Amino acid sequence: MHAGRNYTLKEVLLWTKREILMISLISTVPVVLFSVLGWTWVVIPWVPIALVGTAVAFVVGFKNNASYDRTWEARTAWGAIVNASRSWGFMSRDYVSDMFLTSEGIDLTEARRTLIYRHLAWVTALRYQLRQPRAWESVDLIDTQEYRARWYEIEERVTPLSTALAPFLSGEDIDRVMASPNAALTILSDQSTHLRLLRQQGAIEDFRHMEMQNGVNELLSQQGACERIKNFPYPRQFATLNEYFVRIFVLMVPFGMLQEFEKLGDHMVWLTIPFSALVSWIFVMMEKIGTATESPFEGSANDVPITALSRTIEIDLRGILGEDVLPGAMQPSHHILM
Repeated sequence: MHAGRNYTLKEVLLWTKREILMISLISTVPVVLFSVLGWTWVVIPWVPIALVGTAVAFVVGFKNNASYDRTWEARTAWGAIVNASRSWGFMSRDYVSDMFLTSEGIDLTEARRTLIYRHLAWVTALRYQLRQPRAWESVDLIDTQEYRARWYEIEERVTPLSTALAPFLSGEDIDRVMASPNAALTILSDQSTHLRLLRQQGAIEDFRHMEMQNGVNELLSQQGACERIKNFPYPRQFATLNEYFVRIFVLMVPFGMLQEFEKLGDHMVWLTIPFSALVSWIFVMMEKIGTATESPFEGSANDVPITALSRTIEIDLRGILGEDVLPGAMQPSHHILM
């Protein structure tokens, strides 16, 4: 997520330099054919180009709206996870007590700590799963890689999951979780099993057990919402046709502008290059923005900042637990907050 006021011109140019070069080349070729070689027959009337441009504007706008909805749904899910995590911290601290205890030798302080730390392990495992690449995502494209290398890094691509889980789980639990095809789900399963054990020992009674189990169910629901967004992309048939439509329009624009600038006088036809490049750049950028927004967990600069939200949850829950030494909040790197 970009946490600054706006993207700087330098950032925009770095992100789109390949598109700018390609568009400039495409805009130059028709002018050379028309003005240097005298191929006046390459001119295309502006009316059909305008019609194509109108259609492209509609489909690109539809894609951007759908992509924004995906990002907002992802942010809503993680907002719910933050709130449910705080509730889980309060319940773990206050519901686990000796009021109904039937077994001796139970360390209630350790039980509370285990519930909270296992939850932090779940948050960690979930964000790692959501950062795993998919074939349709754009984060591994060359231009995005260059932008990321200069401005920020993806923690989940640098630190192994086992290392990230080490502060929250035992070595035996980490080995079992790492062997699971769905680490986050395995951790929630362990959480549910632990609640049942605490109920049998009397550390929580029926009502409190039911409330905490509902908390687990809420977390499971939000995990499912995130997985739905992660594993089902913006439909490929729409994305593919959108890209083709934009490319067709970009190819047609300079051929239509030739006769418009020719009317202004000698040599004015060369203005076709910058103006057609500008028009094409706007459409290409709108398409590129939609593509960069449709996958809110891929690790791009436009992601939902799940790493920072995970740190916020850790700070809050360890504070609820009464710990004095807490990690600091994550800070943006060049205005990019992951």
